[in-house]
This record gives sequence, structure tokens and C-alpha cells, in this order.
Amino acid sequence: KFIGTGIYTVSEASRLTQVSPWRIRRWLLGYSFKTSGRVHTSPPIVHRQLAVIDNSIALSFLDLLEVKLVDTLLRRGVSWRTLRLAASRGSELLGHSHPFSTGRFWTDGRTILLDLAQTDSALLDVIRNQLVFKKIVTSFLSRLDFGHDQAVRWWPMGRRRHVVIDPERSFGQPIVDKEGVPTLVLAKASRVEKSLHRVAEWFEVSRKSVVDAVDFERNLAA
Repeated sequence: KFIGTGIYTVSEASRLTQVSPWRIRRWLLGYSFKTSGRVHTSPPIVHRQLAVIDNSIALSFLDLLEVKLVDTLLRRGVSWRTLRLAASRGSELLGHSHPFSTGRFWTDGRTILLDLAQTDSALLDVIRNQLVFKKIVTSFLSRLDFGHDQAVRWWPMGRRRHVVIDPERSFGQPIVDKEGVPTLVLAKASRVEKSLHRVAEWFEVSRKSVVDAVDFERNLAA
């Protein structure tokens, strides 16, 4: 059922995206807050693909990518208002529930942002933010492989490194591309063996794959 979709618990998604679990839950479920005696509701920014089962939230591969990019944009100073309108308008124009994870958003990002500026006077500064927005989106999407206008594979360290997250393999857990061994397995073995060469021989992978797996897991832990 989940082949090609990927499935991640909130804690797994948090580890891979470096976004706290409580923020992920708020972004997927929405939340309410009170100001000046009034209760306000903030709707989800990521429209999850998987239903809540027994009060447990699971993310798909596309959900994971949306969370990562939303966090990246927020950290670079893109406002929530701009982000929400871009997501909403992007979904409308592209006909996709996960607009930030489409190849078309990569090419149509400028059109979407300009459209926002023309339809909402409060977003005239989006022209200024556009360069930052487009640069971040382009940089992020350049690490994705696409199929049918949808992200199908993520190279979190860039294409020159061996680590890939592919929902078609190992249920979307990080692996080294050529050999398919989970990065976590290689990193743990490396800590025990204290030898990249022995780990490479043991799992029949290249030394480069072990190095990249160790670096990837170390960066996540940091």
C-alpha cells in the first residue's frame, strides 16, 4: 500500500527534516490560539496524504518534502502570510495538493509569486521576497528527481553524494543509492568497528558510500 508513497512517523520526519515534532504536528493538523480574548484557528499548511490512524500521524514522502521546504523558507525570512498564499495559489494553479514538491512549481514559481502580488496589495513586497523565495525553492528542488510533475526521489546531500531518500526503496528510509543499505545501519556499524574499510567489506559497499552515510547521519545528529 505504501510502496512509492513512503511512510514516516512524526519522529522519523523530525529526524530527517530537522523540524521539531510539535511543529510538524501543527503544520499537518492545524492549531488554535487565543489573542485578545478571541480564539483563532490556523489551518494546516501541509495537506497530508495519509489518514490519522489510532491517533497516530504518518507522513508520506511528499509530506516530508513539504515540511522541509516550508521550514527552509520560514528560516530564510519568508512570512507565514506569503508562504500560505503561495501554497494556496500554487495548489490552485498547478492542481496539486503538494505544490512545493512539483517540478512545475520550480518553473512556474515566478508566475505564482507575481500573481500573488497582483491580487493582494498586502503582498506587494513579494517582488522583493521573490528572489529569496525562488532561490531557495530552486536550490531545494535541484536535489529532487521528478516523474510526472511530482518529486519521486530526494538527494539530501546533493547529487554528488551517495545518500538518497526514495519512497520506492526501503519505505523511503535514507539509503546509499547503489547498494541500497540504510545509512543508519552503516553509520552504526562504523561506530562499532572504528574502520570504514571493514564496514565497506562487511556490507559489500564502496568506501565512499560508507563515508557519505556516516556524514549524513552525523549531520542529522548535530
